[in-house]
Amino acid sequence: MIELTVCLDPAASRPLYQQLYDSLAEQIRSGRLKSGDRLPGKRSLASQLAVAVNTVDTAYQMLVAEGYLEARARSGFFVLEYTDILPQAGVPAAEKESSPPPAPPARFDLSTGSVDTALFPFRTWGRIQKELLYNGSGLLSHGHRQGDPELRRELTKYLRSYRGVVCSPEQIVVGAGVEYLLGLLAQLLGGSTAAVENPGYDRPRMILENNGLPCRCVDIDGEGLDLAGLEASGANLCYVTPSHHFPTGVTMRLGRRTRLLRWAAEKEGRYILEDDYDAEFRFDMRPLPSLQGMAGPDGPVVYLCTFSKSLAPSIRIACMVLPRPLLGAYRAAFGSYSNTVSRFEQQTLRLFLEGGYFTRHLARMRGVYKVRMEKLAAALEEAFGKKSIRLTGRHTGLHLLLELPGGPGEREMIAAALEQGVRVKGLSEYFMEKKEACPENSVILGYASLKDEEIPELAAALKKAWNRRRS
Repeated sequence: MIELTVCLDPAASRPLYQQLYDSLAEQIRSGRLKSGDRLPGKRSLASQLAVAVNTVDTAYQMLVAEGYLEARARSGFFVLEYTDILPQAGVPAAEKESSPPPAPPARFDLSTGSVDTALFPFRTWGRIQKELLYNGSGLLSHGHRQGDPELRRELTKYLRSYRGVVCSPEQIVVGAGVEYLLGLLAQLLGGSTAAVENPGYDRPRMILENNGLPCRCVDIDGEGLDLAGLEASGANLCYVTPSHHFPTGVTMRLGRRTRLLRWAAEKEGRYILEDDYDAEFRFDMRPLPSLQGMAGPDGPVVYLCTFSKSLAPSIRIACMVLPRPLLGAYRAAFGSYSNTVSRFEQQTLRLFLEGGYFTRHLARMRGVYKVRMEKLAAALEEAFGKKSIRLTGRHTGLHLLLELPGGPGEREMIAAALEQGVRVKGLSEYFMEKKEACPENSVILGYASLKDEEIPELAAALKKAWNRRRS
């Protein structure tokens, strides 16, 4: 039997048995108590520590239950062998060196993934959710696997009125984000090859490829996806953002849309995956109808949209509209999958749409973002000179594409801006192929989370960063 060194504090918040358990377990893990060591008897240790026998017994029984000790009849308590569950493996030096350093802090972060959270309709959304929590006990049970029917009916009305989408509620699938829904589509359309926009948002390509669909990059021109390049790619799927291409801001023109639909209709098994990115933030005029609306409910278009920008990124509600010929295959493959969006969130959005709150909320957001975009454009043109800067993307979306002819080059522009406390991204980052085709001196300015009163200071910081480096 060994002598134990244990200190207990009667004034501590933790019970004495817990303190004793923690001390003995730590000594076993550290190796100070070794396999086979016999611990003092319960009465002996209780007397030594001036505690009740029950205190020692409780600690010993916990250690036995968790495999630190073994109780042997008429012999006492013995330490069992202890081995780390996950031994610490050394990290190779090369791996350590490859870890990117933490990003330095910035006064202005012009990334494109954020929104102005101050515009969220806290009061209305909260009131609706509160009423549902008090009166919606039925929402605690499972709902329809494609999404609550009441929500899908409201989505049908909204999409028809504002995006010209022609569908029935049974064609809509609600899910936790476009990425999740795109993953389902990739599995549903297995064996296909997908064309993706270049430049473009890389995540859709990653999702499609991670789900077994090889992707081919097709160039973007001033009217949208190049159809000759699409034909040459050999793809039978086409992922596009026709309403507002990211990051160039191009809107696909009507003639190009009709030719793209004709491409899809020419061969069986061809589908267009239409991501209606940022379509709700059109500032100059009503957006063109969706490709899905042009093709009709049986046409070869799968329509995808999200509420991440119009409400908040953390509210993971998106939907896709399947053409009726794909519905049977979808239900056969995924009809048993539970829906990934909370029914309380679904019903809150349903009532938000039904009560007209969403329409008013969008109108308010458009007004705020339009004024912010105009103030930012005016401040930049004043800082650099209207003829010395090119700004595109003013008509739609929540970012501007800035080109500074004669500027110091994209990489130096990014570094110089960060020195002045401004984080921006370069256009070349979104070229998955042919980076040499990227226009020089171009960066992307996401302004959604920018405060109006910060704009003059931001423009001055960028002027200081870039003007002294111009050729």
